[in-house]
Order: sequence, then structure tokens, then C-alpha cells
Amino acid sequence: MAMPTGAKPEEEDEPLPGFEEAAGRSARTSQPEPHYLGHRERLKARFLTGGPESLPDYELLELVLFRTLPRGDVKPLAKHLIATFGSFADVLAAPFERLVEIKGIKEATATDFKVVEASARRFAKGAIAKRTVLSSWSNVIDYCRTAMAFDDKERFRILFLDKKNALIADEVQQSGTVDHTPVYPREVVRRALELRATALILVHNHPSGDPTPSRADIDMTRTIADIAKPLGIAIHDHVIVGRDGHASFRGLKLL
Repeated sequence: MAMPTGAKPEEEDEPLPGFEEAAGRSARTSQPEPHYLGHRERLKARFLTGGPESLPDYELLELVLFRTLPRGDVKPLAKHLIATFGSFADVLAAPFERLVEIKGIKEATATDFKVVEASARRFAKGAIAKRTVLSSWSNVIDYCRTAMAFDDKERFRILFLDKKNALIADEVQQSGTVDHTPVYPREVVRRALELRATALILVHNHPSGDPTPSRADIDMTRTIADIAKPLGIAIHDHVIVGRDGHASFRGLKLL
């Protein structure tokens, strides 16, 4: 189909440096083809037969990179991304602006990463939606970690539950800085009353990675619980998530 006059072709990330030159040499000489030419198919086959657990982080990242970098050896780029950001999850959660600063990553690839990240969050949320939350606690923790553990700013999230402990709403009430989020206990309880929630699970993240509750976290949680209790609203738990794991106030006997 002919492209309309003046229309720009859809942006595609350029092939990685060295690919076209290597391909040209292979065509002109009898030298062996570059080692990575069969690598993509072998990696896809390993993924399909062994599942994602059979691949280290950088190889799983290669599979994502294949989508927008259709040619060339992406293994060095995948390893560089892991070394820069820390893990597969850290790469996907990295800010868009930081991703496009990496040589070899353009907007198309950075956008693809953000789509995969959003898909993971939506999938994790689906595991707790319209279900009895307290009977699938591991899914709740997985969702909280997927949604917040790798954020670079503190966020305060509330899961509002009905009398059967099914999820009514999931809302981020406040966003803050790298080490602080303002929380207003009366606003938390007011919103619970609006939604007719009878129980809450409080969640926030520590961008430092360490989920250990601070004194301020403990005091804030107890203040919310004291205001909510006379109104018939229970605080089931306050979960703090970070790259290094999670902490449950209920499990630590802080509630």
C-alpha cells in the first residue's frame, strides 16, 4: 500500500551497530555467520520448552528486546540494562526518561518495556479482584510488590474491602518523594466511609528497598486504626514493600 504524501514511516529502533557490517561480510566471504544469527530462535525455543524460570534475567530481557530490535545481537544491551538498573523488574520499572538515555534504547523500546510492566501489574491485580482477599494473601503480596516495590517515589495505597473481605476499590491516595509520603488519617477513613468499606489494607513502598517499618509508619498506622475502629472499620494489615521484600504489620504484631 502506498504511503500518503508527507506521511512519516512508523519509528523503528535502528539495528544495533555492527550487525549490517557483519551481515555484509558473511555475504561476501565464506567466513562463518555471526554467532547470534541462530541465537534468537534457540532462546525462544528454550523459553517455550523450559518456561521463564529456565532463563536468567538478561535472557528474558532479550526476548522483550527482540520485539523492537529485529536485528543484531541484543545480549550485550540486555546485560548492560541489568547492570545499570539491577534486575529484570528494575529495568521494566525504570523511568522512561532514564531508559532512553541508554545507548541502543529509543522510544519504541522504552514504550515496549512500559507496556510489559503495565501488563504485569494488570495481571497481578486480576488475581485479587472480586475475590476474598484474605483467602489469597500471597496474591495480595504479589500484587503489592508488582505494583509498588520498584517505584522510585513513595506511594501510599489503600485496598478497600467489603464485609466479605472482597475488594471494593484499590486506590493510590498519596504520592511523595523518595523517602516520605504525607498521609492524612482522617482522609483515609472518610474515603472508606464513602465506599462503604468495612476493612482496609494499607500499603506503601520504601524506594530504598528496605521494607522495615519506621517509627513514623507505626504511629501513622495506629492513628488510622484508632479513628477507624469506632466507625466499624477494621485495619487488616499495613504492608510495606521494597526491592528487598515486604513487611507485614500484622505479622510483626504491630497491629
